[in-house]
Amino acid sequence: MEEQGYTGSYSIVQRYLKKCRSQQVEKANLEFIWDPGPAQVDFGEADFVETGKPCRKKYLTVSFPYSNDGYSQVFGGETAECVCQELLDIFEFIGGVPPLLIFDNATGVGHRIGDAVHESELFSRFRAHYHFRVRFCNPYSGWEKGNVERKVGYNRANLFVPVPHFTQIEKYNQKLLLQHDKKAEELHYKKQVPIRELFEEDRKALLVLPPKRFNVCRYEWLQADGYGKVCMDGKHFYSTAPENAHRKVLTGVRAHTIDILTDGGQLMTSHRRMFGEGRTDVSDYSTTLAVLMKNSGAWHDSGLRRETPDILRTYMDAQPKEKLKDCLRIMNELTNQYGFQAAASAMEMAASWGSVNICDASVLAARITGYGIETPPQPGPSLSVYDEAFLRKGGDAS
Repeated sequence: MEEQGYTGSYSIVQRYLKKCRSQQVEKANLEFIWDPGPAQVDFGEADFVETGKPCRKKYLTVSFPYSNDGYSQVFGGETAECVCQELLDIFEFIGGVPPLLIFDNATGVGHRIGDAVHESELFSRFRAHYHFRVRFCNPYSGWEKGNVERKVGYNRANLFVPVPHFTQIEKYNQKLLLQHDKKAEELHYKKQVPIRELFEEDRKALLVLPPKRFNVCRYEWLQADGYGKVCMDGKHFYSTAPENAHRKVLTGVRAHTIDILTDGGQLMTSHRRMFGEGRTDVSDYSTTLAVLMKNSGAWHDSGLRRETPDILRTYMDAQPKEKLKDCLRIMNELTNQYGFQAAASAMEMAASWGSVNICDASVLAARITGYGIETPPQPGPSLSVYDEAFLRKGGDAS
């Protein structure tokens, strides 16, 4: 105050400012009027238990302001792959495409800087495939999508309390789509009409689904390290095959999986996609079998040995070199035909009987993947007609 030449006291200024602030008028918000069809999109966070382990995941909510109906799907992150897969699943569930989607300004699909919209390459292709328009909110302007923000909070309290448990996120998401039915039976908070009836107006305004489904996948050539692993997001490592060490590997990045492909585009193996800040290492040791068959001496220090069931591991550890190679060959053949888990289970059962051979292990693996090892065989046709035709009473042959 001295710098400005003011000679009054500080308390006078303080009282004057307090009076001015008390007279300020609250800022009013403009009420939006929504036509049927457009939808708002936003993320929330909630706690889950996946395969017995507590975790925090993102869930994306699509809300229709006209009807106040909405749908949520759970994913590991806010990437373009997750958003596109979630939208695709909802489009197919409701049987159409909203003509306009309104996003927050900071999602994985893109953002707006001034008047320019910058979309991710995958989302641009996805939007072109389904022909919908998109609008990004102004920064710090949450009221532009207030309907979905309220829906995000509502779904957190009603869908994710108590903490949900699941083992496969895709199946859980399918069940989650059906849970909107309870909310749809309620009356609209303002229109006093069942939400289900209002959503039929939304449905009539949807765009038609194209005849061909969009493949939500981003392909990248990633450099493998000395162990043949590729790295995503700087901290998540996925095994390919040892022979890919220090080579570029074609990788398909999806919402739930990371696909490892051959140079020709054939699927080599698929890993569950990992999210989060901590480092992770995901391995499919079945891809190392070809190398171990040539160098069986590496068996005792291999990651595949740690993944092998105890009985089978003990059996293979005790085998001489040539017999160990034979076990690895059997494991490789059965893995290619039935998958690693079925191969390991079949060989473990054979090992518990004292010997592992291709004939017994093949039959067991086929039963495991077919109708279950504990399932009794189905009864065959009755042979009583032949007994009557060829045998006399009392069991004497004719």
